[in-house]
Amino acid sequence: MPEASRSDPKIRCRGLWKLFGTAAEAACAKRAPDTSVEQAIDGTDAIIGARDVNIDIARGELFVIMGLSGSGKSTVLRCIAQLHRPSSGDVWLDDANLAAMPESSLMDIRRHRMGMVFQNFGLVPHFTALQNIAFPLKVRGEAAADCAAKAAEMLSLVGLDGRGDAYPSELSGGQQQRVGIARSLAVDPEVWLLDEPFSALDPLIRKQLQDELLALQARLRKTIIFVTHDFSEAVRLADRIAIMRDGRIIQQGRAAELLMRPADDYVSRFVGDVSRLQVLRLGDVMQPATTGSAGAPALPATTSLEDMLMTTGSDVTAITVVDADGQPVGTANRQNILDNIRNPQPAPSASQQGSAG
Repeated sequence: MPEASRSDPKIRCRGLWKLFGTAAEAACAKRAPDTSVEQAIDGTDAIIGARDVNIDIARGELFVIMGLSGSGKSTVLRCIAQLHRPSSGDVWLDDANLAAMPESSLMDIRRHRMGMVFQNFGLVPHFTALQNIAFPLKVRGEAAADCAAKAAEMLSLVGLDGRGDAYPSELSGGQQQRVGIARSLAVDPEVWLLDEPFSALDPLIRKQLQDELLALQARLRKTIIFVTHDFSEAVRLADRIAIMRDGRIIQQGRAAELLMRPADDYVSRFVGDVSRLQVLRLGDVMQPATTGSAGAPALPATTSLEDMLMTTGSDVTAITVVDADGQPVGTANRQNILDNIRNPQPAPSASQQGSAG
């Protein structure tokens, strides 16, 4: 995760609710100050898309929101972009409360400070790749020459040199999504919103685009909110992950925290198919220490548990964990690691969503 502290986040959601249903929306809007949203909508036709969501997303962080279909993950993303106006609560971009802004101001923010990519690509079929990429720049009134130059730069950034004159129907699914990514980056957004952008693609292309996204993020350091239903994809991409069910965030944290201390059975099922040996690092399981274990082999904190087991014999009981400079930062006990992998511990209640953390 970026060094930027969540005490000064780029994106904040506070008490975010999104209700669907005319009576529910009206009841929520008219409720008294001392009446909760749940009390106000009791007995109405409410379909709850987001329920009291609180998250902080740091500058430069790649934050993944995940859950099953209907869990509310895309609803939260659209509330952040204000494509769905929240029924209650606040969405802050730096020091601006988007939920309180008029649509005219929001349009300006979307054109200049946000980029969005969706599952269905959303390309204009009668525009070429370059014309699609240049389109948001033309909408905000930039000169034609500047639009063309920026579109060519973005096309190269996503590896589609030589395909600028192709129409969407002449591009593969992976190429179309690259055009969508290039278009969203053309406006140089501060916040990048991606709603299941790779889920319609075959597994090999999907993995390739995940790699390309990580490479782009290493260069650009955008604040990214990425929605997926695939925990393996979330683990591969995320600095932190929020898992949703029935509109509510059940647990959020680093992948290692979710794997080692799932909040409940729902989270356990989500993480159950992911190999802890491949995902967890020695830094995730070590006991902090400034001196190593006498006679123990030294391994970097970034070493996966799988690599640790493959490079040390069964006679090794303790490991000294070192940082990038080779200095001891902790120790790890081989048997304790294996026990914790076989029997992950439930998370304490404080790690469940009840606060912004």
